[in-house]
Amino acid sequence: MALPAVLQRVPLPIIGAPMFIISHPQLVIEQCKAGVVGSMPALNARPASQLDEWLAEITETLAAWDRDHPDRPAAPFAINQIVHKSNDRLEQDMAVCARYKVPIVITSLGARSDVFEAVHGWGGVVLHDIINNTFAHKAMDKGADGLIAVAAGAGGHAGVKSPFALVQEIREWFDGPLALSGAIATGHAVLAALAAGADFAYIGSAFIATSEARASEAYKQCIVDSNSDDIVYTSLFTGVPGNYLKPSIRNAGMDPDHLPESDPSKMDFGGGEGSKKAWKDIWGCGQGIGAVRAVVPVAERVAQWRAEMAAGCQRLAAMRSLARLGCADL
Repeated sequence: MALPAVLQRVPLPIIGAPMFIISHPQLVIEQCKAGVVGSMPALNARPASQLDEWLAEITETLAAWDRDHPDRPAAPFAINQIVHKSNDRLEQDMAVCARYKVPIVITSLGARSDVFEAVHGWGGVVLHDIINNTFAHKAMDKGADGLIAVAAGAGGHAGVKSPFALVQEIREWFDGPLALSGAIATGHAVLAALAAGADFAYIGSAFIATSEARASEAYKQCIVDSNSDDIVYTSLFTGVPGNYLKPSIRNAGMDPDHLPESDPSKMDFGGGEGSKKAWKDIWGCGQGIGAVRAVVPVAERVAQWRAEMAAGCQRLAAMRSLARLGCADL
């Protein structure tokens, strides 16, 4: 199946994952200008009225970029909607997205036909994130256009499936748009995701350690200083299992190696202005951060991946075993 037209306009096969608190217009804009899909959660805009201002800034800035750079237009952007029943802002935020005809909507924590139909109504495309094959089937049955396979090692909310197993099972029945998430932080890992059967690599944590990310300097430096041994998988903070940086858990006065489980019924993604999240200062992060050695601008990070992808292609082309398979012209 051919990719939808909007996804064919992505210069590099990379989607920047929407990150709680971290993603905001400056990060999204720089991601798109660098040639990857930039995204942010609608719920990052607080108060809710700020979402209108942010979408105006993103659309106007990218339109100006395209006028000034017709030879290298920006990639499209995406907005993430949390579809969980506790999100009391969903209807309002969807209405704002409709006004701006947001090109890509990423839905999480619930597949709803009415939400998918609304996006299709303004000409947008829906990518739904899933952690297993069962949820993938449900999303497509309800009308999603594509899937984001959130495999083991992904930052924030993540599954436990090997990326190879998850993509393999999905590709047995689905040939549409598929992004893969899980410990991807280099251009070589992007190539691996494509070789496994995905159309896009879905990258979050490596973008936290960039100049444009809305993260504290301590958070960014912690990513630079850490590796996969510093990640813990727990459901305590949101009711949904996810990966987090151990140092931030210790700073909150807890033992990251002995955490209790959370009650899933207590999940709350509401948009109340006065509600302080107990997990606000717990830093989500994926297992791929061992490759992140410095805090750099988005453009530099993406340029590094581009160079690594080119080097990876040359390395594969030089491998005799692949040449015997007819892969010498990669």
